[in-house]
Amino acid sequence: MPNSNAKLHSNHRSGREASRRELVSRSLQSAQHCLENQDFGTAYAHYLLVLNLAPELKTTVKETFQFTLFKWAEELDSLARIQDLFNCYEQALELYPNDEVICNSMGEHLFRMGFRDEAAGYFHRAVKLNPGFADARENFYRVANWLVERWHFVMLNDARRNLTYLRAIESAVRSGSTSVLDIGTGTGILSMFAKKAGASCVYACELSKTMYELARDVVAANNMEREIKLLHLKSLDIEIPKHIPERVSLVVTETVDAGLFGEGIVESLIHAWEHLLLQPKPKNQDISAGDYGRVIPASATIFGMAVECKEIRRHHRLGMQEVAGVCLSDSVQFFSPTYAAAGSEETVEPYTTEKLSRVPGGYKALTEPCQVMTVDFNDLQELKSLASRKPWKLSLPVTEGGILDAVVVWFVLQLDDEHSLSTSPTEETCWEQAVYPVQGLLDYSVKTGDTVMMEVSCQDCYLKIQKISSLPSECGMDFSDRDDTLSLGNEAELCNALAGLQTSTKQDSSTPVCVLESTEIALLNDIAYHECFKAAMSKVLLSLAPSKDLHSMDVDGHGSGINLQEHQNKSSLGVDPDALYILDVSEGFSILPIIAGKLGPVRAYSSVEKEQHQAALQVIAEANHFPKETLEFWLSHLEEESVVLQRPKSDKLWSIIILDVIETSGLIQQEVMEKAAISRCLLHSGGKIFPQYVLVYGMLVESESLLLESAVQGTEPTLGFNIAPFINQFKVPVRVYLDLSTLPCVPLSKPAELLRLDLMNPLLNSSSREVKVQICKSGRVTAIPFWYHIHLDEDHSLNTSDESSHWKQAAVVLDEPIPVQVGDELVLDVQHHKSNISFTVKR
Repeated sequence: MPNSNAKLHSNHRSGREASRRELVSRSLQSAQHCLENQDFGTAYAHYLLVLNLAPELKTTVKETFQFTLFKWAEELDSLARIQDLFNCYEQALELYPNDEVICNSMGEHLFRMGFRDEAAGYFHRAVKLNPGFADARENFYRVANWLVERWHFVMLNDARRNLTYLRAIESAVRSGSTSVLDIGTGTGILSMFAKKAGASCVYACELSKTMYELARDVVAANNMEREIKLLHLKSLDIEIPKHIPERVSLVVTETVDAGLFGEGIVESLIHAWEHLLLQPKPKNQDISAGDYGRVIPASATIFGMAVECKEIRRHHRLGMQEVAGVCLSDSVQFFSPTYAAAGSEETVEPYTTEKLSRVPGGYKALTEPCQVMTVDFNDLQELKSLASRKPWKLSLPVTEGGILDAVVVWFVLQLDDEHSLSTSPTEETCWEQAVYPVQGLLDYSVKTGDTVMMEVSCQDCYLKIQKISSLPSECGMDFSDRDDTLSLGNEAELCNALAGLQTSTKQDSSTPVCVLESTEIALLNDIAYHECFKAAMSKVLLSLAPSKDLHSMDVDGHGSGINLQEHQNKSSLGVDPDALYILDVSEGFSILPIIAGKLGPVRAYSSVEKEQHQAALQVIAEANHFPKETLEFWLSHLEEESVVLQRPKSDKLWSIIILDVIETSGLIQQEVMEKAAISRCLLHSGGKIFPQYVLVYGMLVESESLLLESAVQGTEPTLGFNIAPFINQFKVPVRVYLDLSTLPCVPLSKPAELLRLDLMNPLLNSSSREVKVQICKSGRVTAIPFWYHIHLDEDHSLNTSDESSHWKQAAVVLDEPIPVQVGDELVLDVQHHKSNISFTVKR
């Protein structure tokens, strides 16, 4: 009987195994059938069943499963079925927990949806699984810039700043303030200062998940995890006794930005005084420091001055009335976002930032530095009154004539009675300065004896400086720095003063206003860029235009182009059989379609998305007497906006397609070669892609600044605390938005051509290249700055390192400096993958 039972069980097992194999086989066939019919959801379900029933097939079906997952995820994303999408990825990662491709794809979906912290975790995991996986590495670098802002590296490398904070904290703790709360702890360095100084209780809060986890690792590496309590919270959400047992005697923080208040220090300190700190020290009473509350920094003084600066001007004001033959003067008023912020109900940062000591072309002070305001962080009532305080007027006497481009602001942070930090442009500091560009005046020139007027307020957690204007000296007005009223002698003086005052509103309020990013205004101001495109487009149109129109085409771009009047007459009759089609898919605001439209019988299509930008282009087109049919907006013609590159009509092809190849930051645009491949298929014979090819140039330099801005340099600047290995996980090898003209560096080689990217002839491209570089000066190679020569054709090119260029430059920073001597030869291994360029230096 036992043998009979065993045989029965064996037959049963064999039967189940046969059924399993049959089900697996049928499910695989069904999955394949679904894929052929593009039913990715059902195919994915079949593959899940197969992999759960037959784990031994994981390797066999891996690639097909990945393909099915990614296609199904795209479909779920388009249907906004976000939870289903994430469920699919979680199921996939249970089956393939060490699959870097699935991790990376999950991160990409998270990043697109705004979950940057979570995306970084998946990108980081993918890189750890496969350090050579270029897609994941580039994604991680991209998200790292969001999660750990680059100023963390600069500040941690600022030993003077760190030492000043350490001494102030030591002084407070040793005087009796032994219970400490660090608001916005970042890496945890101020908390560790407090613990090192002898604090009995240290609490630290950090809102960013990435920075919180980083601080946790740093604190543990410095053997303080049991002595510092880290809270993944905004300070406004801390409750007693839920998160900390009782009120503390000292709050330390550096939640300040270039404009002092932009990181929310006022709001967080009001809450701290009301809920987390002991009561402030009573005046004229001698009590122990442990019995009252205090804040480091104790106070701040804000300073400002008016400056002339060509670089600021070209990023915030249009500097000409005509661009490459297109009249802009009276049709539209262009402003940058800082001007729009003045009248906006939204919370918009009302300033930009610059490190004035490194601004291209420098700057000229038009006034002496003036105290704008002070704030006592240990005075709760003063903090509360800031937001409700009425705007006050401030006047700065002009001490040197020039062009009024901006009011620049910095501050002195008084940590305590003995220790302070200054962010002045004349100091060696890691800080940038806040810049309030001047816009909307009738006349920006000022002379010695004039007065620069402005209105100052603290609203929406920002220091706002608005209504900047100039008052000629002959008006003779006497302004009180902080009075809300004008000190005027009589009515005649008032009338005379108002007549001379340069208000911040142009005379024609009916003129349409268009708000552009500062980089877009700099592009509009780039004369060489527009003239170069005009000449190159003229050359192409000349080669394609009917012979009857050739006599009036201006190849050099200085004339009126093809007979425009004849073209307009044709258009008005609805007859334009000879029109050539031009598509501009460059990013942001571009007037290239209008420039093209002035060259002859063309149909120019713009890909601008914002309605305000479309309206501005239409007004400009009308002001330049364009027929309505000449300029059209391409996105309105598309059924699916994600597929921008298509034929203009079923029976037409493009004569010119303008692609954005280089970002303003100095990097190559993403997917530009893929776009070029599609564009080549959409050109008719003789048509061109602009640019036709791009040459990448670079040189070897020694730059201590780039090292300090890219990674924390050991434990010395952080006063012995072990922080570098943890935050340097988020270092990015490429620095962007550089100005080579002012970058502190020593060139060690001459510029060399590193790579060619050919958009018209892909056979000339190579994803890698070795370049020999001769050393012309001894030193240490720390970085390789690079820029581009953008060739629209063989005769017309743009250099992105030119002083007038709207483009910035970039640099690859080496992990380890390489000592070199004059006459040495190094070999650069140049790699181009998608939009990223990487360099490996070999001897």
